[in-house]
Amino acid sequence: MENRHITPEVLNSFCKYLEETEHSAATIEKYCRDVAQFSTWLESGEMEKEAGIRWKTFLLARGYEPTTVNGKLTALDCFFHFLGRDDCVVKRLKIQRRLFREGSRELTRTEYDRLLAAAQALGRIRLALLLESICSTGIRVSEVKYLTVEAARRGKTEVALKGKIRAILLPAKLCRKLLKYAKKNKIASGEIFLTRSGTSLSRKQIWRDMKALCLRAGVSATKVFPHNLRHLFARTFFRVCRDVAKLADLLGHSSIETTRIYLISTGEEHARVLEQLRLIS
Repeated sequence: MENRHITPEVLNSFCKYLEETEHSAATIEKYCRDVAQFSTWLESGEMEKEAGIRWKTFLLARGYEPTTVNGKLTALDCFFHFLGRDDCVVKRLKIQRRLFREGSRELTRTEYDRLLAAAQALGRIRLALLLESICSTGIRVSEVKYLTVEAARRGKTEVALKGKIRAILLPAKLCRKLLKYAKKNKIASGEIFLTRSGTSLSRKQIWRDMKALCLRAGVSATKVFPHNLRHLFARTFFRVCRDVAKLADLLGHSSIETTRIYLISTGEEHARVLEQLRLIS
């Protein structure tokens, strides 16, 4: 049977396939990394379903969270489909829907305000505006490039990702701040958030810049990453409109179930609800 071994050439072809099928840059990076990890673990062994099952067991034994394991299996399944080896697809772990999330990873509004204050105190004006832009619109970090001078003038932008195009309205106050920043930095058109050399900000640079604020802001580094700003937007928006379907459209989710994950309460909030039941004498 063909395609029993994973070679560097096969991995490169897989990465190119993901690009051609218009997967996001983040997905491509993750899938290629996960498949490379599987390849290293497999070494010279043959690629078969039994190997996938043993890898799943190995990941669990190493202490990986079930959701992380399932994410790696999803990447592996995509790889198997690419090779025409659907016989190797491994079943994912069944995970009961979470009732609450860990508060240690949730960024609060107060902490967000402290991050903004820290960025401004350090003279990191671009970073402060970037934080506000992501948090006030709910865009993904990979969608920052769609915040252009033209979009700020129109008050909206169109994002193309994962084969879908969605319109995102930009708050009027944000538009004014974006245009003021663009004018000051002599950006007449195109992307607003650029490096000194005029190139787009990378995901890694944005991540690194945000982490650099943690100590000054007094916020745990485990809470400070771009996607947590998107979660904060989702929770804040839902408290105002209480419309999960509309929120799903704004976030670009194909399934409302994905959106619901953003709205799960923390363990502390869940505990308060239990206390309010007053079922213990």
